Amino acid sequence: MAPGLQLDYFDGRSARPQRAEIHLQDGRLRLTCGLQQQQYLLRSVRWPERQRHGQRQVLLPDGGVLSCADASAWDEWARASGLRDSLTVRWMQNWRLVGAALLLLLATLLSAWRWGVPLATEAALRWLPPTIEQQIGTQALAQLETSWLRPSQLGAAAQEGLRHRFAALVARAHPQGDAPAYRLHFRAAPDTLGPNAFALPGGEIVLTDALVALMHDRPDAVLGVLAHELGHVRLRHGLRQAVQASLVSALAGLVVGDFSALLAGMPVLLTQQAYSREFERQADAEARRCLLAAGISPRVMLEFFERIAKTDQHAAANRLPIAFSSHPADSERKRFFNDAP
Repeated sequence: MAPGLQLDYFDGRSARPQRAEIHLQDGRLRLTCGLQQQQYLLRSVRWPERQRHGQRQVLLPDGGVLSCADASAWDEWARASGLRDSLTVRWMQNWRLVGAALLLLLATLLSAWRWGVPLATEAALRWLPPTIEQQIGTQALAQLETSWLRPSQLGAAAQEGLRHRFAALVARAHPQGDAPAYRLHFRAAPDTLGPNAFALPGGEIVLTDALVALMHDRPDAVLGVLAHELGHVRLRHGLRQAVQASLVSALAGLVVGDFSALLAGMPVLLTQQAYSREFERQADAEARRCLLAAGISPRVMLEFFERIAKTDQHAAANRLPIAFSSHPADSERKRFFNDAP
């Protein structure tokens, strides 16, 4: 006869416990409570996880509950009856296996970050239609205009002159007509952006009045800044960054179980994230190519870098990290433009 165990039985209809005895026989749990006898298939019973402390509770398929306050007595009975912990419980009870699982999880997350996220980003960029990209950029620009941007104070003639010169540069840099679609916006943002320019998904390019004023005697440098932003548009850096950050958020949500505000926060994400150094290198290369194609020496950018460096450092520290001048020109970038033919 298999060993028995005395414990409390709750029948699911009354809160009063009843004293009962259980034992295992022929693949079934047999329950004796007074004159009442019941039996359950072992696979239909939810067994408790083995822990160091606390009572053990068994959930029966008919809604009843078995409760054993003596954990050691339960564990001894379970071993004598041939009950084995599930693989998951055995794994959790072994610190070596827990450590191995943790290392495996970290390796999986690192692999997903290193290879999975970039591959998924490329797939998403191929799948997303241009209309979605334009919608994201339009929403991001609308949010910026309600928070930080103000109508431009530049005269209509000055704006039209820069539009015309930039359009001519783009035409010469893309003689095959393969230039990306863009929309140039002039805006004022003295406190949040200062002398700056930035690009959003879908071809929205914003140029601040402060940058035009800073380079009033070097309009070719302004064209170089705009060409840099056009490079971000052509290479879809804004959308690429937003998708990649969203995938990382989704990966984090998979770990912590919170997917809230994943898509709703995309416009905010675009306005608060700086481009990566590699993206900046690519945009710089596009700016230099465009300037050379238009017959303008890329060295005009050196003066831009010098003037940006002289702007109020305290104010620059409080500005949004989304635009060209938010990336201080290091020696590598200066050398890149200075070494151009």
